Amino acid sequence: MTVPALASPALTLPALVDTAGDRARVRFLEFFAVSIRNPNTRRAYTNAVRDFLAWCEGAGVAELAAIAPIHVASWIELQGRTLSAPTVKQQLAGIRSLFDWLVVGQIVPHNPAASVRGPSYSTKRGKTPALSPEEMHDIIAAIDVSTPIGLRDRALIGLMVYTFARVGAATGMKVEDAYVQGRRLWVRLHEKGGKLHDMPCHHRLEEWLIAYMDECRLMDRPRAPLFQTIARGTGALSGTAMPQQSVFAMIQRRAKATGIRTKIGAHSFRATGITIFRGAGGTLEQAQHMANHASPRTTQLYDRRMDAITLDEVERIRF
Repeated sequence: MTVPALASPALTLPALVDTAGDRARVRFLEFFAVSIRNPNTRRAYTNAVRDFLAWCEGAGVAELAAIAPIHVASWIELQGRTLSAPTVKQQLAGIRSLFDWLVVGQIVPHNPAASVRGPSYSTKRGKTPALSPEEMHDIIAAIDVSTPIGLRDRALIGLMVYTFARVGAATGMKVEDAYVQGRRLWVRLHEKGGKLHDMPCHHRLEEWLIAYMDECRLMDRPRAPLFQTIARGTGALSGTAMPQQSVFAMIQRRAKATGIRTKIGAHSFRATGITIFRGAGGTLEQAQHMANHASPRTTQLYDRRMDAITLDEVERIRF
């Protein structure tokens, strides 16, 4: 029995689940298909569950109900030898959530992960690298906007910088999610948990989005994806939404063409926008609202102004 695509495209039922009976199989599938809506979380939990149950089987565990806290703790200890603390904590959360689901469904009598503690982890400094205003200028200036791909890339990068948008929210936009209100262009971002977040466009972003949509004749297709892949051999939009992997590849190409050696990703533009905003006098409260963060602490992790201060202080050491 294989898992439906909604649950996971890569996971077949682990042996410990497959031998536990029909009720256990259905309940296991429902955990991924019903209880988890975010595809990234579903993917991460799928990998964690698959690896943990395979390890249990290799350790001689005969059935799901026989999995004990010592098994979970031993596996977490092994994972911590090669993976970062946040990754291990996420894996433990996946195992704990699965067994909570199985306990409620009366598949197992207790949750063996409930009492297991994950690794300690605390940070006041984010890891996402941000670009300087000069580097941002260079990236934009180097884009050839005489082609649909150039217009698209400039608009997409601009969206992530000026609205602090997540890449998933950007690639999930339809043409109709860029709309006029009060004589200005606004964008509607589809954030995590199905939340909608509306933002007015910076005048440059407005210019770039309109140029892109006009040149590629997107205005007449409101339900089409806003950011699309390029059809092979034509140089024109394909009608298919850009996957996040394509956005990452695009960012790498643009950074390389500009000579930027910093290892940046889509989140780097979010960090860049927040850092520049805060450096220009923007408040943390407003940055949090613009980024649609639940906590100001999360927003602070994207503010990389302290990097420059730290570098200046290091340069004081002279001999």
